[in-house]
Amino acid sequence: MVRRSKGIRSKTRNILRKNVRDKGMPPITRSFARFEEGESVNIVIEPSVHGGMPHTRFQGLCGTIVGMQGNSYLVDLKHGNKMKQLIVRPEHLKKQG
Repeated sequence: MVRRSKGIRSKTRNILRKNVRDKGMPPITRSFARFEEGESVNIVIEPSVHGGMPHTRFQGLCGTIVGMQGNSYLVDLKHGNKMKQLIVRPEHLKKQG
């Protein structure tokens, strides 16, 4: 038998599903969104943009911007009892509030 694939997008049929009206690529302004250091953001994965996509376990969590790395942002968040630092592109971030 063939072994089951356990890739980065496995078991994400519902998490990475888009609404019918929202299918396709997001507006270009989402790529140019700017965030300040110390700002709180929500991680909302955009399934049509594969670059800079955080792991699906972080979908819906809230973090804080601590810096930039290239065109991506460094986001600190608490996952369980540990602090994690993610590298996330702006398409996958939304301002909290």
